Amino acid sequence: MNRTQAVEQLPALRRYARVLTGDAWAADDLVQDTLERACSKWLLWRTGSDLRAWLFTLMHNLYLNQLRTQPPQPHLDLDDLHDSLQGSAGMGDDALDLERCLQRLPPEQRAVLLLVTLEDMDYGDTARILGIPVGTVMSRLSRARSRLRLLMERAPAASAAPAPAATENHPDHGASAGQPTTLRRLK
Repeated sequence: MNRTQAVEQLPALRRYARVLTGDAWAADDLVQDTLERACSKWLLWRTGSDLRAWLFTLMHNLYLNQLRTQPPQPHLDLDDLHDSLQGSAGMGDDALDLERCLQRLPPEQRAVLLLVTLEDMDYGDTARILGIPVGTVMSRLSRARSRLRLLMERAPAASAAPAPAATENHPDHGASAGQPTTLRRLK
């Protein structure tokens, strides 16, 4: 591993860390910790193997370790606070809704969704990074897409009217108001 190879991976590492943590400062710290771990463990990386997958594996494991060491945080449901929060409608609302909805996914589903869609990793690489079988990757990806679709459909409706019943937005029951459901690409 040389410096140039590692530097080429920085944008992808930062992007993944930012969505994993939901915070720019924590993401930068996670990337730094990942690079420090990579430098101290560089002899464990096999020349010729996928450096990107190895770095993502290090990052994912560090993130899980950080989660384990933090005290449990009380769950704060943003939908309950929606009426008390003020904000202007703007072009960035969809991006904010997407980020908020991504943070509401279970961490294991969010990790799979981000690696496959945001980082364009195949199922095999994603399975190796997360240390799970390929079938579990496909299952978690399917559940994450369905949940994200449901959350994104609720997000615009939350500002105009109460959220519709869960069965109306369930993928098996069709989209609300007869419109097809589309999932926006994360890139």
